[in-house]
Amino acid sequence: MKKIVILAAMLVLVQVSFAQKKKKLFNGKDLSGWVIYGTEKWYVEDGLLVSESGPDKGYGYLGTEANYDDFEVTLEFKQEANGNSGVFIRSTVDGTKVSGWQVEVAPPGHDTGGIYESYGRGWLIKPEPEKDKALKFGDWNEMKIVVKGDNVTSYLNGVEMVNFSDEKIGKGKGGILLQIHDGGGIKVYWRNITVREL
Repeated sequence: MKKIVILAAMLVLVQVSFAQKKKKLFNGKDLSGWVIYGTEKWYVEDGLLVSESGPDKGYGYLGTEANYDDFEVTLEFKQEANGNSGVFIRSTVDGTKVSGWQVEVAPPGHDTGGIYESYGRGWLIKPEPEKDKALKFGDWNEMKIVVKGDNVTSYLNGVEMVNFSDEKIGKGKGGILLQIHDGGGIKVYWRNITVREL
């Protein structure tokens, strides 16, 4: 009986420790902890983070002030109109030129969950086409990205989209960024953005 009590207590401690490590990146009120790059629109409305094309119809980014090395980021997104966006890992921005790797957020048929290297090698890996049905366009989707060493695994609504290892990613340093693609007409809502360092 005593062993069961001790095990239960240990389990509670592990759960508390796990919960404490998880950190909210978006507070639902303002853009504290984030930096805007470019002239596209990033704002908070009804507790949601909204990204929207501006009059310049260029690339835009919203990046964390902090850098993250090994981590698990979880977020929810809902696309309107074009919806072409992405979540960057270990990335830096100069003006609106980003150096790093994007886990794609895009309309149906455009490889959501795949990994793209901007201003470098381009597409590194795309999900198998049949996995595209995991995307709920126009509704809320949950994305999880696990970055550890040189490995990146992306999940969309519980479906593993890609699992990819790359030496260059392993050496990458930088923050987590959300993107607005160029071209205009893009609007994406975000919520429940959390990170857990590994």
